[in-house]
Amino acid sequence: MSRASRKPASLRAIDPPTAPKRSSPSAIKRRRGAQARRSGRAAEVVAALWLMAAGWRIVGMRLKTHGVEIDILARRGDVLAVVEVKARATLAEALEAVGWTQRRRLRRAAEAMAQRPGLSGLAIRLDLMAMAPRRLPRHIADAWPQDGQSAFSCAQ
Repeated sequence: MSRASRKPASLRAIDPPTAPKRSSPSAIKRRRGAQARRSGRAAEVVAALWLMAAGWRIVGMRLKTHGVEIDILARRGDVLAVVEVKARATLAEALEAVGWTQRRRLRRAAEAMAQRPGLSGLAIRLDLMAMAPRRLPRHIADAWPQDGQSAFSCAQ
């Protein structure tokens, strides 16, 4: 470019300084949600491996029935365990993360799963796999016996 074709500095367009781009609140929520799903799936895989090492056979993972997702459905002997996996900052938070309403929905989903061929007649249990960073997973068998239906049976 020759000197003659250049505009004087006073006539050149000056780009305004650009402010750093800010993410919208919905974009932040989507990003956090995607991150939570990824870490949740990773926790479910670790939990399934832990259960298999303890002698459980994994019947299914992320099974959807009656509007509820069962994280892990595992069987050992005559026990069918619906395992809810919770990964939180501390084990205590993970233990407290499943409310009464969610337990009721999980129990209904477990009863529906127990009606499937090969699973009927098994004792059903709601277990919890609590996960926390830098801690070994904690498997709590029959995590909610105070619900009054500990290791309930679905015999036909």
